[in-house]
Amino acid sequence: MRFSLPSHALIARSANAQGAAPIAGGLPEWNLADLYPGMESPEYAGDLSRALDESKAFAQAYRGKLADIAGGPDASAALFEMLQRYERLEDLIGRIMSYAGLIYAGDTTDPLRAKFFGDAQEKVTNASTDLLFLTLELNRIDDALLEKAISEAPLAHYRPWIEDVRREKPYQLEDRVEELFHEKSITGRGAWNRLFDETIASLRFKVGDKELTLEPTLNLMQDKEASTRKEASEALAHTLRANQRTFSLITNVLAKDKEIGDRWRGFKDVADSRHLSNRVEREVVDSLVAAVQEAYPRLSHRYYKLKAKWFGRDTLDHWDRNAPLPDAPTRSYNWEDARHLVLSAYGAFSPRMADIARRFFDERWIDAPVRPGKAPGAFAHPTVPSAHPYVLLNYQGKPRDVMTLAHELGHGVHQVLAAHNGALMAPTPLTLAETASVFGEMLTFRTLLAEAGADQRRAMLAAKVEDMINTVVRQIAFYSFERKLHEARREGELTAERIGELWMSVQAQSLGPSITLHEGYETFWAYIPHFVHSPFYVYAYAFGDCLVNSLYGVYQNAESGFVEKYFALLSAGGSKHYSELLAPFGLDARDPGFWQIGLNMIEGMIAELETL
Repeated sequence: MRFSLPSHALIARSANAQGAAPIAGGLPEWNLADLYPGMESPEYAGDLSRALDESKAFAQAYRGKLADIAGGPDASAALFEMLQRYERLEDLIGRIMSYAGLIYAGDTTDPLRAKFFGDAQEKVTNASTDLLFLTLELNRIDDALLEKAISEAPLAHYRPWIEDVRREKPYQLEDRVEELFHEKSITGRGAWNRLFDETIASLRFKVGDKELTLEPTLNLMQDKEASTRKEASEALAHTLRANQRTFSLITNVLAKDKEIGDRWRGFKDVADSRHLSNRVEREVVDSLVAAVQEAYPRLSHRYYKLKAKWFGRDTLDHWDRNAPLPDAPTRSYNWEDARHLVLSAYGAFSPRMADIARRFFDERWIDAPVRPGKAPGAFAHPTVPSAHPYVLLNYQGKPRDVMTLAHELGHGVHQVLAAHNGALMAPTPLTLAETASVFGEMLTFRTLLAEAGADQRRAMLAAKVEDMINTVVRQIAFYSFERKLHEARREGELTAERIGELWMSVQAQSLGPSITLHEGYETFWAYIPHFVHSPFYVYAYAFGDCLVNSLYGVYQNAESGFVEKYFALLSAGGSKHYSELLAPFGLDARDPGFWQIGLNMIEGMIAELETL
């Protein structure tokens, strides 16, 4: 998922969004009928009932018996048959929740959709509770017995997944405690996530005589008129401040909830559980963070000083951070323009890549319009291997929206290529999850830059540098903020003012002296969904951007077989460790010097801008 700053006009919500929706305002709305015909369809009700029944039957067949199966004759075949059955159930449950989640994302303020999502979440939690024993018992099997079983066919197919499950073993709790944690998630973290989503979607920001939702208000922060940017910023601050009590409560509760879970499981550092789920070593992330923080003066500080100079000023106000350059040519891209640009860029790299991306347009796997109540930002949802991904955008026609389209389609291509691994091994750890998306952005940017005239080149390079700063510097600052917040929360509840102070400390450090942070900016942490939905996710963007910069350098050197190796990386899904997948490119993220490759590319672009 990517939280971006898209742009365009509000378009009324279609009344038929649960199935095959009409095209609104020239922008596509996704066709969710590929999952289910509708919320009240017999197909959906039947699958939900089947998921509940088959989960109970699976538990009855296998609960308490895994150790005996592993120690019995033909253990490899017996465990393989069990995991095949489990994987089919995971696909079925995933299809149900994907549909419910996408319906809800289409309008989080609609009470019927909210109820539909809540009911699905509750019933699926009941079904998955019956399946919870599997990984717990799997981790109690004797190491030698399990190693023997996964060394033989057919169970060897699931070795990567089983080895991932075994990594969780030191943090596994007693079965009944795990069941309690799991069942209470819908009234705990899940409920607070939903409160955040519905609160954000219901907020209105008064800009001039208009009452706007979040996306159009954020879009105005990129307006050509400084007065409009300032007014939008003040509107954001006013409404967020009025809701600080709610956002602070959500943040405090979720941070405490995470601390309780971490403490029971034995995680020492506030981000260790994220590192484990990402299958990345803490020292690798620490090395990335240190490299980016050390580069702040060479990157964000240097660039914003240059941008202030272009504006004829010593410093920029925070609402001018993403402002278009003075006298820069402006360009708006209609949907067909955006489609052509992205597919052309993808096709120049690989016709196969473009063919996969084209299906998202032709088969209506994209929901593009801005609508009241629609989830903000953008994401690519993989759904399940038996179906296909869906992309959500809030498309408003600006160059950054084209980049966001390229980004999310990169995710989508990745998800299509990895689907053959099945429901258990298709998901990609966050260490590589942003690779295809950022690479797709880079391909599209380079295509646009090659076609740009001299008067457009500076504006395009500046926009790309700003995107890279937002992806690398800003996301590491977000990570630093989360660390400070979660560590401080261990000492007691945090007031909204204290959270704002923590936010301002990392923002001032990362943005540098050429950005003036005015009153009101201390509230801007409140609208970032990653802090709520996926604690410590944000460093994956910096990881992915630096990684792609290095990969793109290998590609530019025209190394033989690059495209084939790139597709092999994407097709692996979660079946291989990131270090194994990067090795064919001669890259090693554990090398402290690795991160400098990506950071140097950003610095090189800034240096070029200084000469223009």
